[in-house]
Amino acid sequence: MAERDEKKVWSVLEMLRWTTEYFQGKGFHNARLNAELLLAGSLGLKRLDLYLQYDRPLLPAEVAEFRSRLVRRARREPIQYIEGEAAFRNLRLRVDRRVLIPRPETELLVDVVLEWARGREGLRALDVGTGSGAIALSLATEGSFGQVVATDLSPEALEVARGNRDLAAADAPVEFRAGDVYDPVAGETFDVVVSNPPYVGEEERDSLDPEVREWEPARALFAGMGGLEVIRRIVGGAPAVLRPGGLLAIEIGWQQADAVAALIREVDGFSEPTVRRDLAGRDRIVTAEFRTRE
Repeated sequence: MAERDEKKVWSVLEMLRWTTEYFQGKGFHNARLNAELLLAGSLGLKRLDLYLQYDRPLLPAEVAEFRSRLVRRARREPIQYIEGEAAFRNLRLRVDRRVLIPRPETELLVDVVLEWARGREGLRALDVGTGSGAIALSLATEGSFGQVVATDLSPEALEVARGNRDLAAADAPVEFRAGDVYDPVAGETFDVVVSNPPYVGEEERDSLDPEVREWEPARALFAGMGGLEVIRRIVGGAPAVLRPGGLLAIEIGWQQADAVAALIREVDGFSEPTVRRDLAGRDRIVTAEFRTRE
């Protein structure tokens, strides 16, 4: 936004048009959508409300606030970090650079677990690598879980997750613990082990959008060459923490289904793995029930 435009009185529609062209010039996908989301958030409106206020003049303070957000978005900072929150199922969660931004694929993971748990009472679930707490808090508020334990290696992520519990689900039966994979729950057992683990291969780093590669926490994204390092540990250690008849549910990269299913088949006691596809038709969730503990 040029200095000579500082005294210009912008309408909502003019600002949207200018910002859309600006984002197009910077190579943004969905430039218009980005402009609408950014302006709506800046004005404290829903995106669709903008259509009812096209002729509304923007106050100088509103233009200044929008300009500061525009500068951040131009650097490819995700809109959710700029806004400081993200929607996930029935929750509004605080997010920043300490945690991944919750995604629709993970909402499907929660759906799969809730579907399995329907009709059962007092279940105990373990969310490995909880990040913002999205999975754990959704299970605790939507399902029949008596307790959800959520672990994460990052103390910073757990600080965000605890804040989300206090903000969005203060009475939810969720306990957050610091530690690597199953270390915080040694000797305990659960009906469900669920995880959206790091699963991006190091070889994919350069192919990611800059919003992901440069802003979201690398520890929560990358898991060695091929992206299976953490998943391999989750699968291999699951028999020690799953009760007979319990469920293992893992979100995966869309090309990893065969490899993850093979890992599960190598572990005694699991049923044949099931693969669920996301809304784009890509393999995204692998589940298996644990039948016996040898």
